[in-house]
Amino acid sequence: MNKHQKPVLTGQRFKTRKRDEKEKFEPTVFRDTLVQGLNEAGDDLEAVAKFLDSTGSRLDYRRYADTLFDILVAGSMLAPGGTRIDDGDKTKMTNHCVFSANEDHETIRNYAQVFNKLIRRYKYLEKAFEDEMKKLLLFLKAFSETEQTKLAMLSGILLGNGTLPATILTSLFTDSLVKEGIAASFAVKLFKAWMAEKDANSVTSSLRKANLDKRLLELFPVNRQSVDHFAKYFTDAGLKELSDFLRVQQSLGTRKELQKELQERLSQECPIKEVVLYVKEEMKRNDLPETAVIGLLWTCIMNAVEWNKKEELVAEQALKHLKQYAPLLAVFSSQGQSELILLQKVQEYCYDNIHFMKAFQKIVVLFYKGVYGCMLFCHCMSLCFVEAL
Repeated sequence: MNKHQKPVLTGQRFKTRKRDEKEKFEPTVFRDTLVQGLNEAGDDLEAVAKFLDSTGSRLDYRRYADTLFDILVAGSMLAPGGTRIDDGDKTKMTNHCVFSANEDHETIRNYAQVFNKLIRRYKYLEKAFEDEMKKLLLFLKAFSETEQTKLAMLSGILLGNGTLPATILTSLFTDSLVKEGIAASFAVKLFKAWMAEKDANSVTSSLRKANLDKRLLELFPVNRQSVDHFAKYFTDAGLKELSDFLRVQQSLGTRKELQKELQERLSQECPIKEVVLYVKEEMKRNDLPETAVIGLLWTCIMNAVEWNKKEELVAEQALKHLKQYAPLLAVFSSQGQSELILLQKVQEYCYDNIHFMKAFQKIVVLFYKGVYGCMLFCHCMSLCFVEAL
């Protein structure tokens, strides 16, 4: 035979090759082969994993990834919207899938291992699986409550072991899912399963990396997007860690916005009275304590000027600048704790910026006068003079 000639296949070898090509490129044959293999493996998930491993060399998983994952999760190919394409023909469906599994964490974790093994074996399925899960979350309305629960558990476990990224949760922010309460209900079940695999810090870290930490309120309709509502809903569901996390995140976000606005107003040299009024309104609106505000004020005031590089001149510049804003700081230093925080901020700033070291005592004296002789500043001033001696 000429080396440029292709070998001629005859008989059984030809039929086998044609069958393999048919299984590889026809979606219905792909489905039938997959369903048959799953039914033969039954509830033996080790056998299921081995079947999927070996069959991947014969079936085109890359082309039919959607069908593959639809069947493994729902037992059937899914039409747009989530309805089962083969719902009327049980021979083209399998009960050996996630949706037909027992509704307990250990069982769903075993199914999660099937997905883990499959994706480790065929790495090209990783992105397809992520897309599949995003799609399934969009289809939640088409699934029964128990199917939603199993999918939430599966998602949480796979998020916990790193098979899926937290970005799949963006599908839950779809208007229809949010309005009908499906998004919040699903999220609670998902987070419970996730936190059964990982601790709260790991979960919140993943949310931050995916930029979802500030979007959690969007799981609820607009009229319920409040920290209090979120906190009660998640705390009642046994997820107090997430409630506390959101409160901290919201507080940090509020403080950043307040600091940004304060910086802008101070740079424009707004009248002190206007700044006081603005800060008090923000404190009331966001339930911010005075102790949280005084440090922000100090930082903004010190950032509002370009400081002289010469030590002998910076003290005079600082006193002139702070004298202007001492009344503003006095308004928000009405409590002993606030006064202490302000003193700590002054001390830290002077120690971190060496040119201000000699100005520290003078700043304390200035604030002693500016806050009308409060006892704490009086005591601190006396300590400063003792140290100077």
